[in-house]
Amino acid sequence: MLPIPRLVTLGLQHVLVMYAGAVAVPLIIGRALKLPPEDVAFLISADLFACGLATLVQCIGFPGVGIRLPVMMGVTFASVGPMLAMATQPDIGLLGIYGSVIAAGVFGIVIAPFISRLLPLFPPVVTGTIILVIGITLMRVGINWAGGGLPAFPGVIDGKAVMVLNANYGQLGGLGIALFVLLVILALIKWGKGFVANIAVLLGIIAGAVLASALGVMHFEKVLSARWFDIVIPFHFGTPQFHLVPIVTMCIVMIVVMIESLGMFLALGEMTGRTIDRKALSRGLRADGVGTLLGGIFNTFPYTSFSQNVGLVGVTGVRSRWVTAAGGVILLLLGLLPKMSALVEAVPQVVLGGAGIVMFGMVAATGARILTAVDFKHNRFNLFVVALSVGFGMISLVAPNFFHQFPVVLKPLLESGILLAAIMSVGLNAFFNGLGTAEKAEHDAADVAGAAEHV
Repeated sequence: MLPIPRLVTLGLQHVLVMYAGAVAVPLIIGRALKLPPEDVAFLISADLFACGLATLVQCIGFPGVGIRLPVMMGVTFASVGPMLAMATQPDIGLLGIYGSVIAAGVFGIVIAPFISRLLPLFPPVVTGTIILVIGITLMRVGINWAGGGLPAFPGVIDGKAVMVLNANYGQLGGLGIALFVLLVILALIKWGKGFVANIAVLLGIIAGAVLASALGVMHFEKVLSARWFDIVIPFHFGTPQFHLVPIVTMCIVMIVVMIESLGMFLALGEMTGRTIDRKALSRGLRADGVGTLLGGIFNTFPYTSFSQNVGLVGVTGVRSRWVTAAGGVILLLLGLLPKMSALVEAVPQVVLGGAGIVMFGMVAATGARILTAVDFKHNRFNLFVVALSVGFGMISLVAPNFFHQFPVVLKPLLESGILLAAIMSVGLNAFFNGLGTAEKAEHDAADVAGAAEHV
């Protein structure tokens, strides 16, 4: 437990890192449903409030729930595609989305112990490969932030889901701001001492925001017009509706989310020097389900452990879960104080881009470090496990339309490079090296954590 001023500062750093991703999903879904601006603003406030609740559940922990690691929770992008499809169907709409989210949350709580039993399938060669793919996949997010968002983003025209081109993508001014933030962070990491080095990302973002304001890129009109206080009411839009197909689809998304979370928990265990056993995984995955259930109740969407913040733990070296708990409290306050959330939202994505490239690269580097402990010299099969798994993990990254001929119901599975890498690495390792035991898996995890603690 750090002193309160440090907790608040480090927690704010985590909030700034994940804020753009946290508010993107309610913006996309709200616009797809053609909700009025005040309802979209409420969706964002509700999302931030539920983010805070889910983060506190995950970090602080309750009996049987919460992994108690420095985790920030946010809405998963894996749910965007299915929810956009639901949004275009009048008989489903927003209330049908909330019904499927609530059902998926209950489903996640129930299946968490079964997913955690997969731990023996994740020896270091598998864990390192998955974490490497997580980092490489996240680099796309950081690079797009530096470019000013996505090259194209989902939209709805005449009732049809389409991709709208981003005319501001890749402008030289924005790229210059991202580079400036990157250089500030690197300078602080090299020459900063103690706490200054720990908040290098936050100071870099603040410096970038000041530069963006001076250049007229950061605007404050929404901050001035936003209200000071608002209350997030459960079931604000009405009673959720439950439809079978949306529920099944969202439960599939939940499985994808939990497998990705499993990899992130193992990455955090390696970074913090803590052994992640089956019981800890069960608590963490169950918190994903609880967070999603809370999301459906508080007018928002499925929640997962945000991988962006895993990279921040690696950059700062601050391993206290109370830091992210402080971030959870800040998110709660932002959900209740629309003016403050509008101020944070005003930070341009290009500012976050310079920080994202550093943080997400650290996740990939963590995976590479785990793989250095794998025996490639005497066991050549491990080379094939890594090579093919990374290749499959890159499909959705380098060829987004690769699976467009497959059934729509499989999209949540096939469009997740992390999940494809996990399936391939687990399957190939079992084929070449056989299945381990739970005791061996926990021993491997302890070895990796012990090595990290020694370093």
